[in-house]
Amino acid sequence: MEVGSSGGPENTTAENLRATRSVSTVGSSQSVSSTQSKEFVALQQHTTQLTEKYKHLSPEHTQLKAEHAQQKAEDAQRYAQLKAEHAQLYAQQKAEHDQLREFVMNMASQSSDTCAPPLFWPYNNQPPPSPPAPPLC
Repeated sequence: MEVGSSGGPENTTAENLRATRSVSTVGSSQSVSSTQSKEFVALQQHTTQLTEKYKHLSPEHTQLKAEHAQQKAEDAQRYAQLKAEHAQLYAQQKAEHDQLREFVMNMASQSSDTCAPPLFWPYNNQPPPSPPAPPLC
């Protein structure tokens, strides 16, 4: 056998290599294709599950949003009502305070007796203690 002659060992080896590459490429393509197909099916199933969850949650979300908006409106209305009540109560208490202050000031200005006890006692509702006796000389 001559090296390089057609049909010789060199030619056969090259044909075997080509065939081997072709088979291994086809085999791996089928393997990759099979794996990709399984992953694709799994992704489709996962997408279907997520779509079903979304379909279930979407109306619930819409309902919760509406309830939240209603609660917010009710809270704003209640806040406005409490604020108005507070303003009215404050105005009433201020008027009563001013009236009482005017009464006390009038009483104090009409009192000419300097020896009279004070109109109001200290906070504990007891007269102040007597002053100490002058020292005996």
